[in-house]
Amino acid sequence: MRIEFRKARMRAESKALVRFDRRVFGADCFAEEMWASYEAWWMTLGGRRVGCCAFERDVDFEGDEEKDGDRRREGSLYIASTGILAEFRGCGLGKVMKAWQVAYARRLGYKRMVTNSRQSNEAMIALNRQFGFRKVRTVAGYYDEPKEGTVVMELVIGGRRGGL
Repeated sequence: MRIEFRKARMRAESKALVRFDRRVFGADCFAEEMWASYEAWWMTLGGRRVGCCAFERDVDFEGDEEKDGDRRREGSLYIASTGILAEFRGCGLGKVMKAWQVAYARRLGYKRMVTNSRQSNEAMIALNRQFGFRKVRTVAGYYDEPKEGTVVMELVIGGRRGGL
């Protein structure tokens, strides 16, 4: 089956993104208004939506609840979300999505990517490491239900800013 990535149409597909996110992440899902600030991409397998990812351009992940959002950082692409439906995990689709994310950032000329995940999400942390991401820091108590810290990781990729 063919794997494709298609940019989500935010106005038309915001509710579908929220439903998909809830299926993948449960209590950790984004509210609909959060999706409006992201650039989201569907991953399809044979035409079926099996994954989704979201980016925020020129942003660094702070994870500090005392601050109002994350700080701007020219040349940094923040991966806000990477999700694969449970029934499609374990068959290499996460690797395909991560490779696509890195290639996407390179095509756009980003110098750095940053992402975060629950400390207990060993599979995502290991996948990020496979692609050269390194741990930058841990932010305690970032997630609720259950309360848990987040591991912040970055990948320095170099390059000039360009267009797709």
